[in-house]
Amino acid sequence: MGDDITTKSDKEDVELPHKAKYEEAKGKWEKEFSSNKLKLNRKFTTVSMEEVRPLYGPEDTHGIEELGPEYMNKLGFPGQYPYTRGVRSNMYRGKIWTMRQFSGFATPKETNARYHYLLKEGQTGLSVAFDLPTLMGYDSDSSRAVGEVGVCGVAVDTLKDMEIIFDGIALDKISTSMTINAPSSILLAMYCVVAEKQGVPLQKLTGTLQNDILKEYIAQKEWIYPPEPSIRLITDIMEFCANNIPRYNTISISGYHIREAGATAAQELAFTLADGFCYVESAINAGIDVDVFAPRLSFFFNSHLDFFEEIAKYRAARRIWAHYMKEKYGAKKESSWLMRFHTQTAGCTLTAQQPENNIVRTAFQALAGVLGGTQSLHTNSMDETLALPSEKAVTIALRTQQLIAEETGVVNTIDPLAGSYYVEALTDRLEKQAEEYFAEIEKRGGVLKCIEEGFFQKELADSAYRYQLEIDNKERIIVGVNGYVHEDEKIDIPILEIDESVAKDQIVSLHKVKESRDNDKVKRALEDLRKVIRTDENHMPALMECVRCYATEGEIVDVMKSVFGEYTEPPII
Repeated sequence: MGDDITTKSDKEDVELPHKAKYEEAKGKWEKEFSSNKLKLNRKFTTVSMEEVRPLYGPEDTHGIEELGPEYMNKLGFPGQYPYTRGVRSNMYRGKIWTMRQFSGFATPKETNARYHYLLKEGQTGLSVAFDLPTLMGYDSDSSRAVGEVGVCGVAVDTLKDMEIIFDGIALDKISTSMTINAPSSILLAMYCVVAEKQGVPLQKLTGTLQNDILKEYIAQKEWIYPPEPSIRLITDIMEFCANNIPRYNTISISGYHIREAGATAAQELAFTLADGFCYVESAINAGIDVDVFAPRLSFFFNSHLDFFEEIAKYRAARRIWAHYMKEKYGAKKESSWLMRFHTQTAGCTLTAQQPENNIVRTAFQALAGVLGGTQSLHTNSMDETLALPSEKAVTIALRTQQLIAEETGVVNTIDPLAGSYYVEALTDRLEKQAEEYFAEIEKRGGVLKCIEEGFFQKELADSAYRYQLEIDNKERIIVGVNGYVHEDEKIDIPILEIDESVAKDQIVSLHKVKESRDNDKVKRALEDLRKVIRTDENHMPALMECVRCYATEGEIVDVMKSVFGEYTEPPII
């Protein structure tokens, strides 16, 4: 056998250069973990009543002596740079992710009722879905809104609608996410004025504004103005919130819609972070200190069906963002290095065939989001390929999150998949692929140039085409679609239908507001806004004055169009 075999006890005496660094970081983590208040009243044990420690590492398997020199730079500890293992030292031991079901339909009154129902059932945050006219900046009585009022979300025309949506909901007690982009500053202004009317100081508001226009040009196609003035509006929001609403996330940089348009995991990761870097550079160029706005940036990712690839994607995203914010953009605050994100299960994976299977798909995707360290989660309902979710379907979707949190045990320990050969290799691979895309984007002149030339759009179209070919050729099986098919299947689940009376009621309500408001005051406020947006002055204060006197979203958008113009996507072949 030879005389040169080293025993484990011998190895423990070997001092590697990175061992001291590991021990120091571990001590820091232990101190932070013990000082954080644990809000969960539960035992952290397996079903077999075996204790689960809050964190596991290399010393629990091969030993610290097996650490490579890159361990601290790639993994480290939860709550520590580069945050691969999570953004908080205690993660779900301290606080479960926010269960934030995306909801909104028909009239503000009906949406308010749904919110009260969801909060009663245990939802811990609100997420507002707006209808298509609202997303595109049209009032409900516009000819462009016919057939769409209240259909895919709630209709919001004026401050009155926002007041009804949040009636009886204390805005200093609940965080609210709003999925709005091109007219995001208008809806934020409405939300702020509702808070004022409730007597809630803006400093106490928490939540997130999606406010990500770049992904609209790339994937979702819900834009109004050209890119440059749109980014100006976003930087105005960043500045306004930093000074007035410090706990509100000013933007949710969104990979979700990029993935839904056909992106691979690597494309979702790379294009989303590239958009984020573009916003950071725009704000810095506008003279805003990176450490003033960066802590309130957040992200929004898709959770697709390749379980481990999705988990690796989230871990790679945190690591890349931390490195860039610290090393490229010079952020000094640790809070500026953190990537906090919301996750939504993949709508594009849901099927109209055998819709009950969507419950299972959603559960796998939600679990991937949790194991990947999400801060907030939406679980899709089984019926969303057919209509807006019914009350029963949305309850099952919410229960899916509650089952993961309460019954699976995955919250007992932090980042349980760290050190997995497969997951770590996937994480490294995705980081490498993202870096290759960053280099290509820079070579092509940056994000705006790539949008203008259709680079992102072509990449998404190609990957979507390849994916569909795999399904058509049965190289990829989708249960109930091209495999395990039921002949003559009948859909037997309740479907939510939006009655035609919704649009009529909303238009009547809008006209009542226009008749009762001070229209001279509205005209003056709109003209003041027009003057402001022709300058470099922050437009939010003037916008809030328009909202306070019940100017409509469409009226405000028309003023902005008169200065900024409208965007038309160039033909891309």
